[in-house]
Amino acid sequence: MRWDTIHGIALRKSRQSAFRKSSQSQFNQRQSFPTYLDQKLFFLAGLAPAAAAAGPTGQVTVFWGRNKDEGSLREACDTGLYTMVVMSFLNVYGARGGEYRLDLAGHPVGCIGGDVKHCQRKGVLVSLAIGGGAYSLPTNQSALDLFEHLWNTYLGGGGGKGAVAAARPFGDAVLDGVDFFLDRATPAERYDVLATELAKRGKPPRRALHLTATTRCAFPDRGAARALATGAFERVHVRFYGGGGGGDDNCTVYWEDAWDRWTAAYPRSRIYFGLPAAPAVAEEEQDGRSGYVYPKTLCYRYVPELQKAANYGGFMIWDRYSDKQSGYSGYVKNWA
Repeated sequence: MRWDTIHGIALRKSRQSAFRKSSQSQFNQRQSFPTYLDQKLFFLAGLAPAAAAAGPTGQVTVFWGRNKDEGSLREACDTGLYTMVVMSFLNVYGARGGEYRLDLAGHPVGCIGGDVKHCQRKGVLVSLAIGGGAYSLPTNQSALDLFEHLWNTYLGGGGGKGAVAAARPFGDAVLDGVDFFLDRATPAERYDVLATELAKRGKPPRRALHLTATTRCAFPDRGAARALATGAFERVHVRFYGGGGGGDDNCTVYWEDAWDRWTAAYPRSRIYFGLPAAPAVAEEEQDGRSGYVYPKTLCYRYVPELQKAANYGGFMIWDRYSDKQSGYSGYVKNWA
């Protein structure tokens, strides 16, 4: 064999070997690159911002119906201060053999239906709170019975077994929702069954039914936890005042921690910061430990922290009578 032929063959083998080594090196680099990239992305993900802050919503809910001197429901809506008014309370139900009692502190019921429609025309939602008295839901059946009563007496019903004996106190006015104000409920009670049944009736094509819950600020609120676990609640009003132990007294001091717990636990619900409209209300509720927040303090200290939460909802004010006396909502509405 000629020397140039032998040399050519050797040269080609050398080049092929170099190419294979180069290819293997590039392959190894490609194999290791995703690992490096994953590490880089993982690091950058740790620097990524959290969910966007909600910012102001303009939403203010007030409780009405606890004092005859607070004025009418129509008057409350005409102030332009509130986006939802919760009438309180349907305070007897459940364990008393089918007895239901509406307590609106002496307000004449006859004109309320017209006031409800007036508020709704102005874009203000009107809801009814259950709780605040002698109540319990010990069984599934008691929850279903309460559902029938609410649906046929205050909501979109009008037929069925619950409507036979129960007249509609507000005539043909249809309320926008139900609030669960369960300050005396126990973990075993079946508010989850009630919430589920109400939620079924609020789905399209039916009229929207707004379910809200008003809870103690100490997390978790064991009386409401079972109902909240259904995920049926559009809004949760957390009362950052109110005594009775159970950790609530600490909320006026460690409110940021409590707020973070509530907003993290129910990301699909809008969380409202519950405030008393006057110092006297807070002291009465907390046995002298005031949960009242001065408007200026609320604006500069509280609001920036509250509105960092993506599911911040607004303010809940207790109650219309105190608010009328103090003018509290007139100060804080623009920051809600």
